[in-house]
Amino acid sequence: MVKVSRLDARLGRRLGEAVKRYEAVTTRLSDPSAAHDPDLFRTLGRERAELGPIVELAGVLEAVSRELEGAAQLADEAEDGDLRSLAASEVAALEHRVAELSDRARRLLIPKNPFAGRDAVVEIRAGTGGDEAGLFAGDLLRMYRRFAERHGLKVELVDLSAGNRGSVKEAIVIVRGAEAYGILRFESGVHRVQRVPETESQGRVHTSAATVAVLPEAEEVDVQIDPGDLRIDVFRSSGPGGQSVNTTDSAVRVTHLPTGLVVSCQDEKSQHKNKAKALKVLRSRLLDRKVAEQEAGRARARKAQVGTGDRSGKIRTYNFSQNRVTDHRIGLTLHKLDEVLDGGLDELLAALRLADEEERLGEESLGTRRGGDE
Repeated sequence: MVKVSRLDARLGRRLGEAVKRYEAVTTRLSDPSAAHDPDLFRTLGRERAELGPIVELAGVLEAVSRELEGAAQLADEAEDGDLRSLAASEVAALEHRVAELSDRARRLLIPKNPFAGRDAVVEIRAGTGGDEAGLFAGDLLRMYRRFAERHGLKVELVDLSAGNRGSVKEAIVIVRGAEAYGILRFESGVHRVQRVPETESQGRVHTSAATVAVLPEAEEVDVQIDPGDLRIDVFRSSGPGGQSVNTTDSAVRVTHLPTGLVVSCQDEKSQHKNKAKALKVLRSRLLDRKVAEQEAGRARARKAQVGTGDRSGKIRTYNFSQNRVTDHRIGLTLHKLDEVLDGGLDELLAALRLADEEERLGEESLGTRRGGDE
């Protein structure tokens, strides 16, 4: 008798639940009352779009599983030897197909980061290394801008504090577009550069660093801010600017008194617009803090930094003399520094995303072993 590997029962149940939820959401969307609630309609539409590929894959997997059962039965019952051999070969090919589809299904069923579809607030700050760190922070800002251009994402400047010789002390931008936060969230951390500064007469390599924080842009429903908890200061913008940008008190500094968080914005000519931008960044920082506190226990249990949002450790090194970029979280080294700094982050980001999926698949398997197949 030909032995056939059955579809994992737990995976089958989860796919069945996804199909039922898809049908329920579709029914709800067809209800006229849903159309009168734009927020609900948008939420249901997003959920249906996310469930669609899972439902489609579940159908394919069910069909292939039926084919496998039929081929196995034929291999057992056929009297003709050649037919049995052909059926046995078909069983092996279909089992491989079922395993492949099952793996894809598990990946699709991994819970997405709830903020993956949000726009991203990217904060870059020069770290240790003086002017060289500031120049590197400027390189990182350009890198993310070029990456955004390549992928049709828009970059909105919130605040820029310039240093000497074109260096950047701090820059805050909002990257807007589909899955902006989901794409860039693994960039949070300490980025280290190793190169010979222009001012170094003896050709010695210096090491400096900059920090990057990538936060999901928060909505008002995510974080409620009591106006009484805010101190708003206005001041005259500094640095490059057009007419009236640095001649009026249009820049705004917002301080959240309970946490001490401070956000400045001076990019717009309008004080009102600068205040609105600063509040967006403040809300995102408060949301990031809230989520970090909620997930602190889980983050400590994870072995890798991928996806934890931990910005305390070195995540990547950019070595100019060796034309090398190394991501220390996944041990990936690329010898194409110029391309990466010109926005070519796709290979790094894809590898980080895959590592995160593999880790979460491992956690899923561990949960299955612990919980059994009840």
